[in-house]
Amino acid sequence: MNDNIAVYSLIALVMVLATVITRFLPFLLFPAGKETPKYILYLGRTLPYATIGLLVVYCLRGLQFLSYPHGLPELISICTITGLHLWKGNSLLSIGAGTILYMVLIQGVFR
Repeated sequence: MNDNIAVYSLIALVMVLATVITRFLPFLLFPAGKETPKYILYLGRTLPYATIGLLVVYCLRGLQFLSYPHGLPELISICTITGLHLWKGNSLLSIGAGTILYMVLIQGVFR
């Protein structure tokens, strides 16, 4: 029993240290007043779009267009998310509403 407590305590300590290091490391590497390297600025511009693209591919990877519901819930949700984002420009609103719509569609409409 004491061995388990020691192992769990060590795991918790490692997790705390990893969290603290990852939180403070950017401030140590890029202090205020120092110019940010160009590759970091490049990553800051490109990674959000790459991440969204990766998430879209991940979410749509299992679609089967030849069987019911032929990808209709996903298509309706994507159109809703795109339309809301173009209309309101609010990511939280468009993603939240699209997610809720998708859940309603797959659990209630396209059963």
